[in-house]
Order: sequence, then structure tokens, then C-alpha cells
Amino acid sequence: MKKNLSKIIFSLLIAIFIVCCCIHSPVSQAVGSLWSLLPPVIAIGLALITKEVYSSLFIGIVTGGIIYSLSSSSGFDGVFTAIIHDGFIANISDSYNVGILIFLVVLGIIVVLMNKAGGSHAYGEWASKHIKNRPGACISTFILGALIFVDDYFNCLTVGSVMRPITDKHNISRSKLAYLIDSTAAPVCIIAPISSWAAAVSGTVEGVNGIQLFISTIPYNLYALLTLLMVIFISVSSFDFGIMKKHELNALDGDLFTTRNKIYSDTEKSINNPKGKVIDLILPVIILIILCVIGMIYTGGFFDGKDFINAFADCDASYGLSLGSVGALLIIIAYFICRRVLSFTECMDSISEGFKQMVPAILILTFAWTLKTMTNFLDAGTFVAGLVENATTVQIFLPAILFIVAMGLSFATGTSWGTFGILIPIVTSVFSNDLANASQTGDIPSLVIICISACLAGAVCGDHCSPISDTTIMASTGAQCDHVNHVSTQLPYALTVAGVSIIGYIISGFVQNVFIVLGCSVLIMIATLFILKMILGKKQNSSKA
Repeated sequence: MKKNLSKIIFSLLIAIFIVCCCIHSPVSQAVGSLWSLLPPVIAIGLALITKEVYSSLFIGIVTGGIIYSLSSSSGFDGVFTAIIHDGFIANISDSYNVGILIFLVVLGIIVVLMNKAGGSHAYGEWASKHIKNRPGACISTFILGALIFVDDYFNCLTVGSVMRPITDKHNISRSKLAYLIDSTAAPVCIIAPISSWAAAVSGTVEGVNGIQLFISTIPYNLYALLTLLMVIFISVSSFDFGIMKKHELNALDGDLFTTRNKIYSDTEKSINNPKGKVIDLILPVIILIILCVIGMIYTGGFFDGKDFINAFADCDASYGLSLGSVGALLIIIAYFICRRVLSFTECMDSISEGFKQMVPAILILTFAWTLKTMTNFLDAGTFVAGLVENATTVQIFLPAILFIVAMGLSFATGTSWGTFGILIPIVTSVFSNDLANASQTGDIPSLVIICISACLAGAVCGDHCSPISDTTIMASTGAQCDHVNHVSTQLPYALTVAGVSIIGYIISGFVQNVFIVLGCSVLIMIATLFILKMILGKKQNSSKA
């Protein structure tokens, strides 16, 4: 009954949104209007209703193509041109996207190699002796995620590969692992000065030192900081709520997946190679990390004379990660052959196996990129930008409004970078006089920093919640968890933090003091978690009785 009720609610919400679109403007004027958000709304809604991510994304893409064709009067042929040529083909041939796909496939190959060499099994055995319980496994995942802060894609796939044997040993559900990975990917990268995210943010503001401004926003990035706090609380207290509770209870009974557990079944068998040692997992991961960092700073001009931070700021993450991962793969293959853990034939067989392992992620990413293209064609950014510009007159509530708008735009488009790329220039135009003075004095007004932080936090929040977000897809891939399971179990957690963050940004509009804003937000977050634990704990105890 509850499942049917949720399907009815989501269906009604989609129908209401379509009615609102019709009231807002005719479909012939869809570009830059509320219609521009309909394709992702349909895709996300259908994914939550049907639990089928591929068909839901495809229907969203087709919807976007039809709306774009009707608004541009390009006729029936225009639908296919938009979807196939300008959508799928353009995204698959895009150099940045190809670099990410290469990195993804190479990671899959490396995981298969480590598994065949017995490294994953040996590491799982070692970890079971040193990590004694479920909280320890969760905290270890959190720590590793926090340490790999250079890039969110790299974070998701590496942490997942290393921690799966450990969390499996302690019967932690794949949905919980995906949440832990996702919560230490973008939320960590957005508060790390040396990361691909810092580079993206620093490039959106002109006239001031981008890295300096980014560092100033860190204490006000409430969603990222409170998400990390929530992960620690949930890990230590073993407290879960919402759909995640069901997944965790099933995991304790041996079902790590709850639903559709056959997606990665052929690649999940841990091989006990008698020659395998813990070093056969640790060393490949270290090699991968070092070469990927070198690859990123290489593309940023480090070896041409730039310093380390500026090289990171100017790096091409896609090219750098693919370059580093391919180099790491060659070294890892040579290492396993020299150690006589694997033969040359076994290493070559791992290439096709690793590619197969990443097919679900490649499919979802391709659909998600194409859906974003449809949203771009309909110019969703212009529509949202207009909403923000109309709201800038109420400056006290501006941080909270920016957070909510950024969250909604990032959720609908699945891109946090695109979201703050749209909203931050609007914020800087509102405070252009203040920034002009700041470029001379070096003192950026607190409200400017808070508003930019709100944009970043909202973008990360929406990205964290969205089924079509690259990072969310990577987290599902890293945990080898059904994607819809990951999204549905993570959503209540992310929305809890989002609610507290909104309160924090309302406070920041009145009291522009970092210690008061952050202190109050942390206290409210902790109080909220204790209240949830107390209320839901009583309900669970009464239901057992």
C-alpha cells in the first residue's frame, strides 16, 4: 500500500508540474521558461516511480527533444536531430566525456586485476582482523573518502574499490556504502582548496583572487560541513532511518542489495588467489592516486613552471585522470606479471571484463549527459537566473533563497558545476560595486562570501540528491549498488541536512558572523539527529513489541 501511495504522489506531482508549465507559457515559447525543467522532472519522477533508471532517463530525453522541436518549429525531423545527433552522438564524442569514460573503464580493469590477483580477498581478510565492527568500517570509509579529495569521480571509484571487501565483511548494505562514498566525494571536494572543484569555482569570479575567495567560502559551506557531521554521527551511532533502515536490516540478514542484486553479480566474486597479498591492492591504489595527481597537474602546466596550486586550478580533470589511470594500468599489469601473480593472458582477459563491469555506469552517464543537453537546449539556466535576479531585492533572505534555487537547479540538471557557473556571475553582478572595492582593498564583504557559499552548497546538495548527477552515478558505480536504490535511500538524509542548512543561511542573513552561523548550524544539526533518533527509536521499539 505504501509503495502504491508513493507512486500516486509522484505521479500527481508530475501532472501538477505539467499543468503549471501550461499555465506559465505555451509550449511554443518553452525555451527559457518553466517548460525547460520538465524533461528532468519527468525523468527523475519516473525513476522514483518505476525504479527503472534507463527507461526513465530515455523518456526524459525524448520529452526534451519534442519540446525543443515544438518551440523551435523544426518539425518531426528536429526531434531526432536533437536527440540523436545533438544529444547522444555529441555527448559520446565530446572530448571531456570520452576522457571520463576512459577513466571509468580503466578503473574497472584495475579492479578486476586486483581481484584476480587476490589483493581484494587478502585485504578483506586483513581488514576483518583490524576493523572489528560496523561503525569502524563506516568510519574507515569516511576517512578514506576525506583523504582522496582531489576529484569526486576519482574519490567515488577508488573508495568503492578499496572499501567494498570491508563493508561486505561487516554486512553493510551497498546502499549505505554508496551513501558514505557520495557524502565524502563532492562535499569534501567543495571544501578542499586543492581540488578540481576549487579550480572550477575560482574561474567563475572575475576581478578578485579566485582561490582566496574559494577558501573564504569554506566555513559558510553549511551543506558540505553538516553532511560530513551527519556521516560521522550515523557511522558512530549506527542510526539509520527512512528506506536506508530497511536496506541495513536486510544486509544484517545477508542481503547486501535488497533489490536487483544481479547487476554486478558476475564481478563480485572475491577470488582467493594463494599468491595474493594485501600489497596487491594497496600498491595499485597508491600508484593510481600518484599518477592521477601527476596527470592533473601536468595538464595544468605544472611542468611548464606553474606552482602546484595554480596547476590544479588550471587542470583538465578529464584528460588528467584518463592520462594518469592509463599510465597506472600499464605499471600495475607489469607489476602483477613480474610478481607472477597473474599471467599476461589473464591480464589481457581482464580488459574486457573490466569494461563489462562498467557498462551500467556508462549507460547511465550517457543518458544523463544527453538529458542535460536537452535541458541546455531549453535554456533552463536563463529561467532560473531570472528567478534569482527577482529575488535579490530581499538581501536578508538572499543566502537562503540562493541555496534553495541552486539546489533545485542542480537537482533538475544534474550538474553542480553548471549550477554555480550560472548563479555565481549573477551574485557578483548584484554586488559588483562591493567586489570592485574588494579588488583594490582585498577585503571581500561577508554577505558576498555567504551568498557565493550558498550557491556552492545548494549546487552540491542538488547534485547529491539528483539521480542524473555524474557524482551520484559514480557513487552507485563505486559501491556497485543499484542506482535507484542509492538515490532513494540517500534522499531523506540529504534533505535533512538541506533543511538545517536553510535555517543556517536564514541566520546568516541576519548575523554575518561565521562563528555564530556555523556554531548555530552545527548545534541544530546535532539536535535534529538526536531528536530523529529518539522519535524513530521509540517507533521501532513499539513496533517490535
